[in-house]
Amino acid sequence: MQNLNEVVISQAIIESYMEKLKDHLEVDVAIVGGGPSGLVAGYYLAKEGFKVSIYERRISIGGGMWAGAMFFNEIVVQEMGREIFDEFEVNYKEFKPGYYLADAVEAVTTIASKAVKAGAVIFNGMTAEDVVLKKVNGNYRVCGLVINWSTVEMNHLMVDPLVITSKYVIDATGHDATVVSTLQRKAGVKLATETGCVVGEKPLWASVGEEDTVKNSREVFPGIYVSGMAANATCGSHRMGPVFGGMLMSGKKVAQEIAKKLRG
Repeated sequence: MQNLNEVVISQAIIESYMEKLKDHLEVDVAIVGGGPSGLVAGYYLAKEGFKVSIYERRISIGGGMWAGAMFFNEIVVQEMGREIFDEFEVNYKEFKPGYYLADAVEAVTTIASKAVKAGAVIFNGMTAEDVVLKKVNGNYRVCGLVINWSTVEMNHLMVDPLVITSKYVIDATGHDATVVSTLQRKAGVKLATETGCVVGEKPLWASVGEEDTVKNSREVFPGIYVSGMAANATCGSHRMGPVFGGMLMSGKKVAQEIAKKLRG
């Protein structure tokens, strides 16, 4: 049996991780939130050849999709979600006409694997605690993120963060829309919403929530997009519950819009 050297193992992990982190201090797109919309956006952007990093505050990725509903790890998508499943090669079956059922674990792991293999790099256990806001050509614009370990945030430790720069940021943080909320709270900026602020999500209405998730996935301030449930929370629409077609398509939509701008 091979006599393993513990120091070599540690060296391998440290050196590899540090190279990965150093290589992603400047990226094309920084995505906050490794749920379904963030992973899908990361896949499409990386597939186009852009440098993409995804920051997930938890150890696990997949967001609410991972556990299905009430830990019943089955998920439902409608026709627009089926389109994504076909492209990602996620297995599903028709439950009733227009309702498609998939295993939540297979769906998340497959989408995550496709995103990583396309070139998106995931930093889990990492929180975006602030944004970088600068004047560019006389106008304020989001130009990156302030990142820290999630354990630092959770334990309220006084540990300074690091900074990464990006051409675009996607807030895919779910119901709290934490990145856009932080931007508005700290900078007092006016967002491209009905009130100029983070409106907040409304109670559950699946059909409206699903449609609005895609519609609301857009740029709400120069340099920052919202996707998934963060889009509805920012723009003031309904939550949709355990149906995920809109979440998946919102990631694709913002990726396509950002890719178009990056290509110029």
